[in-house]
Amino acid sequence: MKFKSILQSRYGGLVIFSFIFLALSFLVRTILLLTDIQNVDLNLVRLLQIYCFGLFYDLITISYFIIPFVLYLLVVPDQIFNTNIHRWISYVFFIISIGILVFSGIGEWFFWEEFSVRYNFIAVDYLVYTHEVIANIRESYPMPIIIIGMLLLSAGIFVLVKKYFDKTINSKSRFTSRLATSLVLWLIPLLAFYSIDKSSAEIQDNTYSNELAHNGIYQVFSAFRNNELDYKAFYQSIDDKEAFTNLRKLIKTSNSEFISDDIFDVRRDITYEGEDKNYNVMMITVESLSGSFFTKFGGQYNITPNLDTIAQQSLFFTNFYATGTRTVRGMEALTLSLPPTPGYSIVKRPNNENMFTLGHVLNSKGYESNFIYAGNGYFDNMNYFFGNSGYNIVDKKAFSDNEITFENAWGVCDEDLFAKASQVADSAYKTGKPFHNFIMTTSNHRPYTYPEGKIDIPSHSGRKGAVKYTDYAIAKFLREAKNKPWFKNTIFVIVGDHCASSAGKTSLPVKKYHIPLIVYAPAIVPASENNTVASQIDFAPTIMGLLNMDYTSKFFGKDILFEAPNRALLGTYQKIGLLKGGKLTVQIPTKQVESYQVIDNKQKVDNVDQQELEEAISYYQTASYLFHHKGYNFLD
Repeated sequence: MKFKSILQSRYGGLVIFSFIFLALSFLVRTILLLTDIQNVDLNLVRLLQIYCFGLFYDLITISYFIIPFVLYLLVVPDQIFNTNIHRWISYVFFIISIGILVFSGIGEWFFWEEFSVRYNFIAVDYLVYTHEVIANIRESYPMPIIIIGMLLLSAGIFVLVKKYFDKTINSKSRFTSRLATSLVLWLIPLLAFYSIDKSSAEIQDNTYSNELAHNGIYQVFSAFRNNELDYKAFYQSIDDKEAFTNLRKLIKTSNSEFISDDIFDVRRDITYEGEDKNYNVMMITVESLSGSFFTKFGGQYNITPNLDTIAQQSLFFTNFYATGTRTVRGMEALTLSLPPTPGYSIVKRPNNENMFTLGHVLNSKGYESNFIYAGNGYFDNMNYFFGNSGYNIVDKKAFSDNEITFENAWGVCDEDLFAKASQVADSAYKTGKPFHNFIMTTSNHRPYTYPEGKIDIPSHSGRKGAVKYTDYAIAKFLREAKNKPWFKNTIFVIVGDHCASSAGKTSLPVKKYHIPLIVYAPAIVPASENNTVASQIDFAPTIMGLLNMDYTSKFFGKDILFEAPNRALLGTYQKIGLLKGGKLTVQIPTKQVESYQVIDNKQKVDNVDQQELEEAISYYQTASYLFHHKGYNFLD
């Protein structure tokens, strides 16, 4: 059958739609390429890879996209198909489909600007939590102009192809021939579903290039499908007993003893000399607080002047790393001391009740633990996770109208949040209980709005202003806290949940995981710097060490001040890594492994060290095992 006759057949509309899809995908891919061309290491081979792999994923996406339209074209008889009613129905669906493509393309540009990746798990979250996301978009972008532009572009495309589309509506066909065509068109996505995923065609040595080669719409559906990855199915593994034998060696310290000889039991008694120190723990987890913002780490914009000063008066951990690239990953590691298992964070997963958290441990010592959040804690399942793992919930619903001086899509401003945290601390102090407050800020998040007149950068002008406002709010909080009766007995902790950007040329760009950890307690902790390589899973054990408390632990991390871990665990929702001795070992969900030398924040491809790979496997395989076998629940 000649191409012209195909174009004028009943299925010709799908052909026209496919060409539009490919053209728009090519345009989006090219715009994104030009946006970050300096990071792509561009050459002829790389360019061909980006566009050839991109065409592959575009065609697969089209095959999924047209499934319902193929069904419609199969069942509608000629008597209806060749009528004006069908013509107008077809116009509506065709225009809507084009609109979806245009909307997706525009959205991808903004998404790339924010995250330097195509649509992924974050985009799925955006589809789930529509209230916050729509409000955030409205406050961040000139939506009326964007919508008008989208409608004009969609209408313009339809006008260009309308005369060709009309020819597809005046055609006749037999049901048997339609059935054969439809079965072929359905077979393609069926085969793709079982044989192709986002790692089937990858550009291994440059993450930017790899992201450009993907298709955003495909990535959304892939994220829905793969929200949790079975460790053994997707990653190199070893025998479970061997993995736990290795883990027990990795987490053993000189002040710990395993309770049981059962190889799968990681419980151990941690002991410290002397009495418990019932210090309060005021933990400020700062949204997107990259180490690179600090002057000490090369920050050139003076946006953390107060934190720079506070760090000099504190115990400052200078080689501390986030375990992931999302807030829920930071929360997971800081509270659970557990490596980032592939897929969604445990905070968002089902069956995450009664987990072994820092809150539960401190509650068993007589503390009151509170999760204090600036926004609505149903977002990302935070309230459910914290509420079922030892924490009282204090989110935006707990704020009275007169306690809110400023708010945006994500919640109240940091000053209002800290005022509420101080109020919660006052209440706990009156009961005579020590408290542990997990405070989660939101001001350093798009749309980057905050109260005017507080700093020298106008609100809604970008990330730098939001960072500087958070810096101002933290300093104000600490100044006011000095007048509180609980101040001298309180350890203030300032830590990032993740970095502001996680994009890089390599799979896991180490410098994009570097965050500050500051312990400020002038009457308790002497000012000093600690250069040990560690990550967020070491936070909870280190806090317990500062409190000098004996306890039964399941934590994977170590007390940095007692026995240096000298390693960091970090990952995305698919790629998981171990940083140790200047070498990064990365596991990929195709049972492949990459290795890099890390020197001065630059990464160079290196040979895989089998011992370090086995260590990485032991950490991640056992973490996944314990979660799925209820082995990481709190000990009542």
